[in-house]
Amino acid sequence: MIYGISYTALISFILFVGFVLWLSFYLGQRTKSASAYYAAGGRIHWAVNGIAFAGDYLSAASFLGICGMIAVVGFDGFLYAIGFLAGWIVALFLIAEPFKKLGKYTFTDALNSKFKSRAITLTASISTLVISIFYLIPQMVGAGDLVTPLLGLPHWVGVLTVGTIVIVIVATAGMASTTYVQFIKGGLLILLSGILTVYILKNGFTLHPDQKNQKYHSFIELTPVMEGDKVASVTGWELMDQVDVKGKEFVQLRKDGIVHWFNLVNSSSQYQLKEALSITQDKDGTVLYNGEPQSNAHFYQVGHLSKIVRDGQEVEKTGPLGPVEYLSILEKSELVRFTNAKFTHGNQSVSLYYQNVTPGKEFMLPGLKYKIGKGADIWSKLDFISLMLALFLGTAALPHILIRYFTVRSPKDARKSTILAIAAIGTFYILTLYMGLGAAVNGSMDVESSNMAAPLLARAFGAILFSLISAVAFATILGTVSGLIVAASGAIAHDFIDEYLKKNLSDAAKVKAGKVAAFSVGLIAILLGMAYKGVNVSFLVGWAFAIAASANLPAILFLLFWKKTTAKGIAWSIVVGIVASMAIILTSPTMWDRYGLDPADAMHHLENPALISFPLSVLTVYLVSLATQKQVSTSA
Repeated sequence: MIYGISYTALISFILFVGFVLWLSFYLGQRTKSASAYYAAGGRIHWAVNGIAFAGDYLSAASFLGICGMIAVVGFDGFLYAIGFLAGWIVALFLIAEPFKKLGKYTFTDALNSKFKSRAITLTASISTLVISIFYLIPQMVGAGDLVTPLLGLPHWVGVLTVGTIVIVIVATAGMASTTYVQFIKGGLLILLSGILTVYILKNGFTLHPDQKNQKYHSFIELTPVMEGDKVASVTGWELMDQVDVKGKEFVQLRKDGIVHWFNLVNSSSQYQLKEALSITQDKDGTVLYNGEPQSNAHFYQVGHLSKIVRDGQEVEKTGPLGPVEYLSILEKSELVRFTNAKFTHGNQSVSLYYQNVTPGKEFMLPGLKYKIGKGADIWSKLDFISLMLALFLGTAALPHILIRYFTVRSPKDARKSTILAIAAIGTFYILTLYMGLGAAVNGSMDVESSNMAAPLLARAFGAILFSLISAVAFATILGTVSGLIVAASGAIAHDFIDEYLKKNLSDAAKVKAGKVAAFSVGLIAILLGMAYKGVNVSFLVGWAFAIAASANLPAILFLLFWKKTTAKGIAWSIVVGIVASMAIILTSPTMWDRYGLDPADAMHHLENPALISFPLSVLTVYLVSLATQKQVSTSA
């Protein structure tokens, strides 16, 4: 997609980053002890911690990824929000209060409070690091996606910018600055999302979105002369070629020296050519957007309604709508989505985004991404169950979420902050439904990056709203990345170096080691964020949840609720959970595609591993604990 710099958004971003850095340096003057660095001294008020919980949890996956996925695949994208929120029920009723009683600084502290086992220390610190890095990838991808429309700069600049700022935040004040950054951005995110939703409902639906702040393109439709199922000619155009891509027919035409691609469709027994958005790249690296150089800016935001039905009648626009009426009318209407097809044509790689007319009823029901009803096979059903299992169980086992329980004074405060977090997060996820649907129909979708759905929707309503939403989106990433790096640096400095290697570091040395670890983890996150450009961030976060659910949750639950649990049982369950989930992820169709191989030839068809890796981890902690009971009694 082609973007230009927004100076209003740039100023908002600079002001916010300036404030965050000032806050970090101010709080950093008070951060002298390890307790202050890793857990803010345990002095955070429960209400502040509750909103900070929301700020930490509502990551790029929630704001950018879920909105983008809803805009692309409808209700299937909202399933992520349902799963993310449902996971907090596990955290509230099973984890919050007992976990607060066990820990000091890190997830490993709590897990190892009973056993003082070096095996648990090692495996739990590795688990924290692996999960944090997997969660960091989508945050950094989202950062790169945001910097392009905001500053008009390449993706890698955004990744580098956010990585650098976060390293400074964590290296100066640790958990104290991280908490207040998360508190501020959590509150702002919910407030501005509410404002954007009001704009969506006030705008209602229209067949012709008012694109004051972006170019809107009316796609060309042509009627070809056919010979059987092949195009023979098109009046006024030069026929170049016709290719079949997995059952879809695409036709290459040229006019005035510019090459266009069209999708050939048979509508009501009449063939039509519908213009597709094309990105072509020659072997020499030349990239053309719709047959023209990038500088010509012949590439547009898309997504619109093709038919609006209200009270049984087709209309051109609706005017303001209520929340329930908005959903009802969309269900009865028809919208145009854009689906990607990639293939090689001569010496060019071609990526086409072709129009896919979808009934509103299909868009508002599961099935466009996760096939669980009509057209489903055993793999698609298992993959859906596996995803929901990971989202439901993963929340209560994410290390950067769990360490927030150590920042409040008491188990009672831990419970109260969890209840407030659930209320704030639930409110936000209701708003994501409207933001995602609004992006799908207001001509504001970037087909190359679904992650930009919410910010571009805000731009369609005005530069000021776009500026504020973009700044808060950056804040969303800053807050979550800060929390992840605090968790990862604690795993390296406190768990591995001090506890496992028995270096017996002083308070000052622990803080220094944490800062060095924060820099190292931040650098890794920057490199991975560049490597995974273009992948939907909610999809990537699903992997982090799956690893957390598999590696950490069985260990936590057995430790809290089964007296026969042993140190070896916990350690081995973490190992099995990590290895099983990562093995399934690394051999999945998505990773096969990243390797440059055909996803259809992947070793299996599961994208989400929890359905297999979680039961394996549960079975491991149970069996190994039973097998090592004699060792426990002997040592006792």
